[in-house]
Amino acid sequence: MKFGGSVLRNGKCILKASEIVRNHCLRGNEIIVVVSALRGVTDKLLEMSIQARDRLLDELKANMEEMKGIHMKAAKEAIKNYEIRGETINSLNSYLRELENILTGIFHLGELTSRSQDYILSFGEKMATAIMNNTLRNLNLKTVFLTGKEVGIVTDSNFGNAKPLMNLTAHNVKGKLEPLITKGITPVITGFIAANQKGVVTTMGRGGSDFTATVIGASMAADEVWLWTEVNGLMTADPKVVPSAKTISRISFSEAVEMAVLGAKKMHPRALEPAMQANIPVRIKNAFKPHLEGTLIVRETELRKGEIVKAVTLVRDVSLITVSGSEMIGRPGTAAAVFEVLGKSNINVMMISQSVSEANISLVISRKDLEKALNSLEIKLLGSNLIQGITSENDVAVIAVVGAGMKGTPGVAARVFKAVARKGVNVIMIAQGSSELNISFVVKEKDSEKAVRALHEEFNLERIK
Repeated sequence: MKFGGSVLRNGKCILKASEIVRNHCLRGNEIIVVVSALRGVTDKLLEMSIQARDRLLDELKANMEEMKGIHMKAAKEAIKNYEIRGETINSLNSYLRELENILTGIFHLGELTSRSQDYILSFGEKMATAIMNNTLRNLNLKTVFLTGKEVGIVTDSNFGNAKPLMNLTAHNVKGKLEPLITKGITPVITGFIAANQKGVVTTMGRGGSDFTATVIGASMAADEVWLWTEVNGLMTADPKVVPSAKTISRISFSEAVEMAVLGAKKMHPRALEPAMQANIPVRIKNAFKPHLEGTLIVRETELRKGEIVKAVTLVRDVSLITVSGSEMIGRPGTAAAVFEVLGKSNINVMMISQSVSEANISLVISRKDLEKALNSLEIKLLGSNLIQGITSENDVAVIAVVGAGMKGTPGVAARVFKAVARKGVNVIMIAQGSSELNISFVVKEKDSEKAVRALHEEFNLERIK
């Protein structure tokens, strides 16, 4: 069971999450708990690391006090036993002192490395897990608190987005956790955090606690991995955009990957891989409505009669870049040059389209990376013999239509674009992979919600089960 930051908002929420664990343990289940940082804490730690580097002392001190207040208040709300609460406060104070020392070092050096930043970010999970572990102890469960490093998750050294070395990790995790489970002890483990082969702390990217849960689930051959969140499961559309949107009760891994990457749930892009490879079902459940079944993600694609599309997702905060030039036509390596520049600038490309004339390449990136991407492309490629023009649009959004029923079904794209056209929405860019599980296209942001509602209606998604 993994509990995300959206669930762990404060001490009362930590207590509620702990009661869910206890209730399932009392029914005879063997539970492994994975804990994220409290809501907003990772962003705050990121902000603090930059303030330390830039020597913004007043802002840094204010955030440090806020960080202390958030966690002390949560511990007092969640833990009633005076002795256990005191232990928790001592642990938190120890973490806060260590964090302050690291930030002080960065302040004096004026330098922040990706390795240092990973270590700073790890404190969010460590403090939240310390509170939840002791809340479970307060509820009379036998527990042990472990970091991802201590449980044996070993990764490469790609700080900020480290990838687990699965064979070594599985061996370590099983060796560490099996004896605890046998003794009736509930392991409570930090999400997001791991270590490289030299023992240096790494993090597995934003949303990495989901990844931690599936890595541990696969290593332990768990019956299921449950991701507790604030939503009822994966939905046919964002209910804020389409009030009639429904929870999808069952979906395949391949469909869920398409939805997760495209914003249906802010899941780590690789989070489902370990469970998919080990054939372990993943269930997304609402911690505030634990009686609901949620969405079960399984290997097999389940197709009901007439069901073509399962969901329509909307991705905001993106930008569109188009590079063009007559010299690109018929010239090998053009696309490679563009993507090499962006890759070296650590910019992820979400979507790609190239005309058959080869005169231009369009790509979608996160809006926050637009300025960096344009600067990199202009410095490296603009005015070269390769590229003569670079244009961008930052008032766009991506819409994706997802469903295994689209594969081999004629006329799906026609229905998609007719439905959008009827609402007067212009399509700027289109991409579809050979898997046929996903049709993605770019529209102006002001038209995006109208397009989503049109597609939800076109494919009768309010009737999905």
